[in-house]
Amino acid sequence: MTDTKDIQHPTPDQLIQILSVEKIEETFFRGIATPQGEGRMFGGQVLGQALMSAAQTVEGEKVNHSLHGYFMRPGDATKPVLYRVERDMDGRSFATRRVIAIQNGQPILNLAASFQVREEGFIHSEGMPEGIPMPEDCPTERELVDQHTGDPLPESFLRFMRWNRPVEIRPCQPFPPFVNDAVTGETFRWIKTKAALPDDMDLHRGALVYASDMGLIGAALATHGINFHTTGVRVASLDHSMWIHADFRADDWLLFGMESPWSGGGRGLTRGRFFTRDGRLVATVAQEGMTRRKL
Repeated sequence: MTDTKDIQHPTPDQLIQILSVEKIEETFFRGIATPQGEGRMFGGQVLGQALMSAAQTVEGEKVNHSLHGYFMRPGDATKPVLYRVERDMDGRSFATRRVIAIQNGQPILNLAASFQVREEGFIHSEGMPEGIPMPEDCPTERELVDQHTGDPLPESFLRFMRWNRPVEIRPCQPFPPFVNDAVTGETFRWIKTKAALPDDMDLHRGALVYASDMGLIGAALATHGINFHTTGVRVASLDHSMWIHADFRADDWLLFGMESPWSGGGRGLTRGRFFTRDGRLVATVAQEGMTRRKL
């Protein structure tokens, strides 16, 4: 599992480098360490690199439509990761892959991914919620920090918010610790990569998988009026599932709605939806994480 505190992210211009895994054998790939990284590796980086490794073994016009991963051990941000891909099935319409991410001779992530050729079929979709402000009308995270300069915000939280991360996030409403009350129901934020990406749908999928792990389990904490940086709180991602419904651009604004239907037994369950600006539902995500608090 990957702990979410004090995780460092690459800079915007390093995201493509992070996701561009190197093929070293027929089914073995290597992902670089986090540039200037230290401590624990961000789970979204391991997920993104694992998906990009699997995609390199899929022939034809098949694209990823779902993935399911289990975090087993924290990754080391200072070291590269080896990815071993198993070619489970290659059919006319679908292909499935299993990926094991390895560091120091031990697995840190297991990922299953499925790929499909594009085809027509029955169509229905949830609509984009109404009344959501556009990204241009929402403050950046840094602007939120500047608006709360007089508030006693945790120093670890301030450091995290000031990092030049590769994904820009614009919350549509305040969240802990900017507010002390419990935040229930679905909350929204706009996200996109800061750097432009080439026209490579595998890369855009990898970038969204990377971004989908940014703060999702926080929805389970916000329901109780706490956050990653609340004293005594320990949080770690346990598993991560994602379904990609249609093509999109990760370097254009996507609305990320997230909520937590349940928590208990030291775990919290969260789920999220991604919409394009014009209202298309393009991806759905779910994650369970460890949520503990020492009293």
